[in-house]
Amino acid sequence: MKLVSYKTEDREHLGVFVNGHIYNLNSCNKLIPDEMNAFLQGGDALMERAKKINQEIIDGSLKPKEEVFYELLAPVPHPTSCRDGYAFRQHVAAARRNRKVDMIAEFDQYPIFYFTNHNAIQGPGEIACMPDHFQKLDFELEVAIVIGKKGRNIKAAEADNYIAGFMIMNDMSARTLQMEEMLLSLGPAKGKDFSTVIGPWLVTPDELEPFKVDAKPNHVGNAYNLKMTCSVNGQQVSAGNMADMDWTFAEIIERCAYGVDVLPGDVIGSGTVGTGCFLELNGTGLLNDANYKPQWLQAGDDVEMEITGLGVLTNIITKVDTDFSLLGLKKN
Repeated sequence: MKLVSYKTEDREHLGVFVNGHIYNLNSCNKLIPDEMNAFLQGGDALMERAKKINQEIIDGSLKPKEEVFYELLAPVPHPTSCRDGYAFRQHVAAARRNRKVDMIAEFDQYPIFYFTNHNAIQGPGEIACMPDHFQKLDFELEVAIVIGKKGRNIKAAEADNYIAGFMIMNDMSARTLQMEEMLLSLGPAKGKDFSTVIGPWLVTPDELEPFKVDAKPNHVGNAYNLKMTCSVNGQQVSAGNMADMDWTFAEIIERCAYGVDVLPGDVIGSGTVGTGCFLELNGTGLLNDANYKPQWLQAGDDVEMEITGLGVLTNIITKVDTDFSLLGLKKN
């Protein structure tokens, strides 16, 4: 099942995406809330009601009115929190190699994550960026999950049961701001907090069963063979696979939930797939060729991410008309 959040006449709704059309769930069953957070808080009972409606639409026994005029939003427009992991060894190793430093041993010992701005979640459409963001503006190609029920001290062996669904994530990054602030060993903060894009819909785990593969040796949890690509202005720049995650989402959830509650509506990203950002691509290019010309996102760029089974997430980069600059406020 593919769950969507969308807007009509400035009001948000919850629907299912079936065969290219959106159908409102609440209009099919009044027991289902008309927005994503309340739906997720209802747990397995509401999820099963929605799946029943979805199947009835597919087999034709239910023929609700489809939505025609709508704006597609992030599947979870108002997450309770947003964490981002660091699960792909290929990306970490390449980024460190490009900086001419050794691979960090701790990567293989435990999964890590950081909190980003859950109030800056966006879906398909325009991403408005400030002037400073365009100082090495970057995409990051990732997978994200949404937590579907409350839990604490969850063991990895049970953690996949807490996943309501999967989405594409584009963890937008302003690299100049990020690199400056992280010199102080704190962050990322302003380099990341302006936009995290998820979408186009939330795909429930049952739809990904055909793609399930074994996790990496000595790891626990579900893994999936899902091709991941990113194109900028129609030119493919990145390609990877979700099966290359070294740390599974189950293991990341285990760490997230240690001593704290994870809640329905929490979003957790995988971290960047190998080749999944310009920072890595530019570093590798310059390492191999001193004449390599680095590339960064520009105003007007069309960023399209596609992941097998999860759809296509498309955004246009725009520039806010202002000269306000944090970089210009530095004291020296």
